[in-house]
Amino acid sequence: MYDFDKVIERRNTNSAKWDGEHCKNDPEVLPMWVADMDFETLPEVKEALIKRAQHGIFGYAGVTDDYLQAVIDWMERRHQFHIEKDWIVTTTGVVTALRLAVSTYTKENDNILIMKPVYYPFDFSIKGRNRNVIECPLVLKDDHYECDFELFEQKIIDNDVKMFILCNPHNPIGKVWTKEELKQIGDICKKHDVIVVSDEIHMDFVYEGHTHVPFVEVDESYKDFTIICTAPSKTFNLAALQTSNIIIPNETLREQYKTEKQASGVTDPNIFGMDACKAAYTYGDKWVDELLVYLQGNIDYMIDFFKTRLPEIKVIKPEGLYLIWVDFRALNLEPKDLEDFMLHKVKLWLDEGYIFGTGGEGFERFNVACPRSTLKQALEAIEKAIKENQLL
Repeated sequence: MYDFDKVIERRNTNSAKWDGEHCKNDPEVLPMWVADMDFETLPEVKEALIKRAQHGIFGYAGVTDDYLQAVIDWMERRHQFHIEKDWIVTTTGVVTALRLAVSTYTKENDNILIMKPVYYPFDFSIKGRNRNVIECPLVLKDDHYECDFELFEQKIIDNDVKMFILCNPHNPIGKVWTKEELKQIGDICKKHDVIVVSDEIHMDFVYEGHTHVPFVEVDESYKDFTIICTAPSKTFNLAALQTSNIIIPNETLREQYKTEKQASGVTDPNIFGMDACKAAYTYGDKWVDELLVYLQGNIDYMIDFFKTRLPEIKVIKPEGLYLIWVDFRALNLEPKDLEDFMLHKVKLWLDEGYIFGTGGEGFERFNVACPRSTLKQALEAIEKAIKENQLL
């Protein structure tokens, strides 16, 4: 059994999460914003890194067959996702990979479609390359989100959309797209010659009753126009090791991508990142299985807390992710006022809903990949501040 209740001190460790601006300004602030878990990774990853460090020589490194095989085996075991070695293009991160895809397959002033609220670097990846963001807002119905497929297609037609960036599972709302939903999306994109870039970095975080379906597994023909972005960084908390595996089945698209990668000066992952990824994907099954059980417990605890003690606050129950989307609109605060309340009254650093775009105002994104004691502290602080400020 792995100990996910263990509290590990992360302040003063050069942690973006724990040593970032708001924590520096106020040491009482509890950070639950960025997608960075507070759990120690599995022992085999640590052992692989120590072994590499003890070797003492850190020259140029290349991607090896056993590294690629570890990626292939993980995808097969965990997701019944059948990939080949030639399909994998390594990069230093999924956001880097997204920007490369935008540069590779579109031109300046082309239109790229995204579904908001969504992971905000999608915007940066598009606008930073002088392309235009076209929005297809997701529809909140009761306690879950849906896509308006008629609107989705109309947005493509009206704006001559060249690319669609899919988030699956969808960050921040925790939606795990069904095979039927993905089929509707894929068929529309195929019909209108739209390249699909599918960010599947959270693919390993899916809860009971739901199944992650890799986009190209929905229909064989989708391999001709799809790029899938994966990484071990979220699953095993390896973000600082800058390792991602981009899966491009179509040879023409793959060669175009590799050419742009070289022209942009994007490198392969460093040797520590590759060793960590190989160890994680080789030995990490049991660790991930236990992690999912623990995260489900945190999610259930959070849902029950709000339901029984602050019922006006609505939690969108996640189907995937360890990031929880919570509706605070009952507090009747403007977005900046809600941010100020959380940061200065509650002493909680969250990702504000408004940064995820249309449909995000009044929401907060919580990272619950932390010991239960940390989550309990955060929720009780929210309850106390709301009552003291008479917001409900």
